[in-house]
Amino acid sequence: MSRTTFPLDALAPDRTSQIPLHRQLYQALKTLIQERTLAAGTALPSTRWLAHDLRIARNTVSAAYDQLITEGYLSNRAGARPVVIDLPAAPTGNGPSSASEAHYPLSRRGELMTSQPFHYGSPGHMAFHPGMPDASNFPFGLWSRLLARRASFARDTLFGTYNVTGHPDLRQAIAAYLKAARGVHCSPEQIVVTTGAQAGLDLLARILLDPGDAVWMEEPGYYGAQSAFIAAGGHLLPLRVERGNWQLDPPADRQLRLIYVTPSCHHPLGGTMRMEQRLRLLDIAESRKAWIIEDDFDGEYRFQGQPVPAMQGFDRAQRVIYIGTFAKILFPALRLGFIVLPPSLQANIAQAVSITGQFAPLLLQAALADFFEQGHMARHLRRMRRIYAGRRQYFHELCAEHLSAWLRLEPGDAGIQITGFLREGLQDAVVAERGRRRHLNLSPLSMHYRHGVPRQGLVLGYAASDAAATQRGILSLRETFEGCS
Repeated sequence: MSRTTFPLDALAPDRTSQIPLHRQLYQALKTLIQERTLAAGTALPSTRWLAHDLRIARNTVSAAYDQLITEGYLSNRAGARPVVIDLPAAPTGNGPSSASEAHYPLSRRGELMTSQPFHYGSPGHMAFHPGMPDASNFPFGLWSRLLARRASFARDTLFGTYNVTGHPDLRQAIAAYLKAARGVHCSPEQIVVTTGAQAGLDLLARILLDPGDAVWMEEPGYYGAQSAFIAAGGHLLPLRVERGNWQLDPPADRQLRLIYVTPSCHHPLGGTMRMEQRLRLLDIAESRKAWIIEDDFDGEYRFQGQPVPAMQGFDRAQRVIYIGTFAKILFPALRLGFIVLPPSLQANIAQAVSITGQFAPLLLQAALADFFEQGHMARHLRRMRRIYAGRRQYFHELCAEHLSAWLRLEPGDAGIQITGFLREGLQDAVVAERGRRRHLNLSPLSMHYRHGVPRQGLVLGYAASDAAATQRGILSLRETFEGCS
C-alpha cells in the first residue's frame, strides 16, 4: 500500500477528546485490520512517516504499534515495518438476529438454579421489605473506628486468604454469644463463618445431599433454603406448618437425609415450635439417622418473654446443624453468617469452603469480633428490641384500622416481619406487582409453597420504617387493595 493510498483520514486524531492519542490511533488501526481494510500482509508505514503525516509524536505511533503487536494484530520484524497478520475470518453472522434470540444451553443444575424464585428490594423502597432491619440505627461511626483500628494494626494477618473457616477471634466471640443468648453448646472449632445464611445453606446442601436424597422441610418454608436443596439435587417433602403447629408425621416410605426447620420463628408464618415438638423432632432425626438444619431465623427478636433457646442445645445425639446470620441484627450488606457443625462434620470442612470461595473478608470478621467483645452487640440488640417492639405494635394498629377488609395478620410474638392472609379472591402476586408500582416492597406468601395449592398472603416487614414511613406505606397499601378490588 503506497503512501498516497494509505487511509490517513481514518486515523485523523481528535485533539479535543479525553482519549489519549495513542489509544485513538490503536483503536483506529485495529478497526481497519478487523474490517479487512488493511489486508493481511500489508506493511504499515514507518513510525517516523506516520508521525509526520498525522502531526503527532513518534512515540505515540510506537505505543499504538506495540499494543497491536502484543495483541497479535501485527507481526514484529527487526529492522522492518510491522505487517498485518492473516487472522481467521470473523463469524459470518448467520446466527440469531439479536441477543435475545440466542440460546445458550445450561446444565440441568443451571436450569434449576435460574428457575428458582427470589425476592430483593430496591434502594429507597423500604416499606414492608421482609426481614429488613433498621440500618439507620446502627452505630456506623463506631463500626468505622473498629474497622480502622483493625486495619491499622493488621499488617499481613487480615489481608490474605487465611482461616477460611473463620477468624479465630470471631469464632470465639460467636461461641460465647450463642451459649449465653441462644443456649447453643459448641466450641469455636465447630463454627464456620460464612458470607451469610444463604451461603451456609448452599454449602450444607452441597456437602450433605446426593441427587434424589429426601429433604423434609417446612411447607410453607423459606424459599432460599428450598432453592439451595433443589439445586443440590434434593427431593423436597412437605413438613406442614399451620397456626404454630408443625405436623411431625414423617413419610414412612422415604429415607430422610435432611430435615429443615425454623423453630424459633417460623419463616414465613412467625410461630414458635413448642418444646414437645422439638423433642419429638430430635427423636425422629435420631431414629431416621437424618441431619436437622436448625435455621435460627429471627431467634433474637421475641417480644413476649425471653428468646426461646435453640433446639441445638437439647440435641444429645449431635444431629443438629445450627445456622445463623448477622443480617437481621446489624445490616444485610455486611454479608456475615455462620454454621455450627456437629463434631462429626468438622473434618475437612475447610477444603469444602475453599472450593466455594465463600469465605468472608477477615477484616470485617475481626471488627465484628471487637464489636462483640467490647459489649456493643449486646447494647445494640437491647436497643433494637425496644424500637422494634414499638414499631410492631404500631404496625398491628394501623393494619387493623386500614387493612382489615383485605388482610388478616397471623398472630405471633417473634420476628421482624409479619404474614397477613388475603381475603378470598385476591392473588398475592397481583397485589405485590401493583404495590411495586407504588414503591411498596411486598413479598407474596405463595412463593414459600412447593406442594399443592398455596395460600394467598403477603410477608410484610415492619422494622426498617419509622412511624411516619409506616403510616405512608399502610395508606399506600390500602390504595393498592382498593385498586385490586
